[in-house]
Amino acid sequence: MTAVRISLNVVLVITSLFQILLILLHKGKGGGLSDMFGGGVSSSLGGSSVAEKNLDRFTIAVALVWTAAIVGIGLIERFTTT
Repeated sequence: MTAVRISLNVVLVITSLFQILLILLHKGKGGGLSDMFGGGVSSSLGGSSVAEKNLDRFTIAVALVWTAAIVGIGLIERFTTT
């Protein structure tokens, strides 16, 4: 059970850092950090661009993995007898 706990903790740390990066790349009301990487030159003619939609989908997928890792760690902590 220790290997599973360690691997879930590693997944949690990696997805946490990656989630921070993905959220900072989103275009906010003021442009935010995405302007530094060239995101501020796009025009908003018909809503979100394809890249922005894909970034949204990828952010949600990483958030689901992050949530599953937290639930897995919680279940291991709850049902492990030491």
